[in-house]
Amino acid sequence: MDHPPLQVKVVSADREVWQGESVNIIVRTTEGDIGLLPGHEPFLAALVPCAAQIITTDGSREVIACDGGFVALDNDGNVSIITQYATRSQEISVDQARRDRDNLRKKLNEHERSEQDSEVVQDVTHRLHLAQAQIAAARVAGKQHS
Repeated sequence: MDHPPLQVKVVSADREVWQGESVNIIVRTTEGDIGLLPGHEPFLAALVPCAAQIITTDGSREVIACDGGFVALDNDGNVSIITQYATRSQEISVDQARRDRDNLRKKLNEHERSEQDSEVVQDVTHRLHLAQAQIAAARVAGKQHS
């Protein structure tokens, strides 16, 4: 059975990051990686920080760094990726993301050794996962430096 392309929206807390048609979406959920194709049954899952890949109807690939959130597919083929933070791979500075990652790792190690406030550790860990998702998105998109 031939199915129309998926209608995809990627939305972060402050903007619509991407919208378009897709023939395949690959995201990482709390249960592992999943691919969504046209005709897939309705689906809802929690995302972990990842480089979401959207294969468009023209065969190009859109890669978006997400810091978690949710992915939902309804009966009509509408897919929503909802996350607090998302950025397209073209918008990522790989060098800055690597610096952020390295600085956050140091900060996390300092806080863990001193056993300070768990909220600080949680915030630093979240920001570290975000930097790692940005680096992964740039790598998947074939972007080495910026």
